[in-house]
Amino acid sequence: MEKNLTQGSIKKHYFRYLGAAFGGSMISCIYGMVDVAVVGQYQGPQGTAALSIVAPIWTILYSLGILTGSGGSIKYTYYRAQGKTDKANAYFTLSLLLTSAIAVVCWIGLTVFDDQLLRLFGADDALLPLAKAYLRPIQFVIPAYPFTQMLAAYLRNDNAPGFAAFATLCGGCFNIFGDLYFVFGLNMGMFGAGLATAIGITLTIAVMASHFFSRKNTLKLARVHGYIHKAKELVLNGCSVFVSEIAMGMIAMLFNRQIMNYFGADALAVFGVIVQISGLVQCFTYAVGQAAQPIVSENYSVHNIERIRETRKYSLWTAAVFGVLWTVAVRLFPNAFVKVFMSPTDSVLQIAPGIMQIYGLAYLLLPLNIFATYYFQSVMQPKTALIISMARGMVLCGVLVFVLPALFGAKLLWWVMPITELAVAIYTILCMIKNNRSLALK
Repeated sequence: MEKNLTQGSIKKHYFRYLGAAFGGSMISCIYGMVDVAVVGQYQGPQGTAALSIVAPIWTILYSLGILTGSGGSIKYTYYRAQGKTDKANAYFTLSLLLTSAIAVVCWIGLTVFDDQLLRLFGADDALLPLAKAYLRPIQFVIPAYPFTQMLAAYLRNDNAPGFAAFATLCGGCFNIFGDLYFVFGLNMGMFGAGLATAIGITLTIAVMASHFFSRKNTLKLARVHGYIHKAKELVLNGCSVFVSEIAMGMIAMLFNRQIMNYFGADALAVFGVIVQISGLVQCFTYAVGQAAQPIVSENYSVHNIERIRETRKYSLWTAAVFGVLWTVAVRLFPNAFVKVFMSPTDSVLQIAPGIMQIYGLAYLLLPLNIFATYYFQSVMQPKTALIISMARGMVLCGVLVFVLPALFGAKLLWWVMPITELAVAIYTILCMIKNNRSLALK
């Protein structure tokens, strides 16, 4: 693969990076998807509901790795393109240190306070034992989760996007076969699914680490000058994508509690399926953002405005196609998705279409809003990216999830995300227009 993204065909660069990023993102999603599908078939709706309780934990762990990885790798690419390798590697070193500190804190918190956290995320007396059984083997490898995302971001920016995808593929493939063997072959149930996931994520980390012994590796440890200043830059640059990702966990937690309050375990099982579909849609969109980010960032550092616009054009078209396809699929085949992820009861099949067809409208605009966070981050507008992330995650959605059902009835809970994505998309489009004008002046 050509290392200089400021030259050559943008289309060629973009689709090469898209293929690699897509593979990596999809395999990451497979971890959760296969667990839900296997457990849902083995345990029924109760198992799916229990994994819906655990889902916010993975989102939080992954998002913390994205914070340090995405925020630092953008600065790494920016300075490496200018030939300032020591300054670039200072951000890599800082990302390693911050990720290590975060991993230790998460490890302690999720080991000591697991009961309290699972209760916070919506578990009742029936679901808590199932969720704990799944979580038990994973508690031994919790630090691996933030590190996979941090390392993947740097490998992509070190001209090794395919290797990052390959590493995730290795762990993902083990997780698929491990799930089937441990859950059904050894009859280990929830614990077996957690064990397969724990071994798979460890394998992914081991393969990623081998990149540092290759001749193509340019990632090195370097002295960090101005630690606090650089940490602030890193956090600010990564905050938008971090908020986008962690919002998924926060949204899931809020929905879990509201669903149990208004509807009960059957509706939570359907929401468990929605969480998996939403994760897939986001994985598709992350691939678009991750493919565009190194190209836009490197060309922005040398003011190649036309190449930025061309990359943005391909990205927006890709996001639009993904949005339409997923919205149509969920509206046409809601119960088909349910049957993939669990062995459903008649009551679940009866309520699923009404829930999923409404919630699925959010997928039409979700790809645009998530791509925008990557784009504005890459053109050094982290505040705009952060506003978009905060609005669609913790702010607007966080308010509507309580207000709409309280004022207009419980069924309005399923309209929260479509309304949120629409409002944020309007703001995103206005910001894109403004950015296009500002690029014209450069």
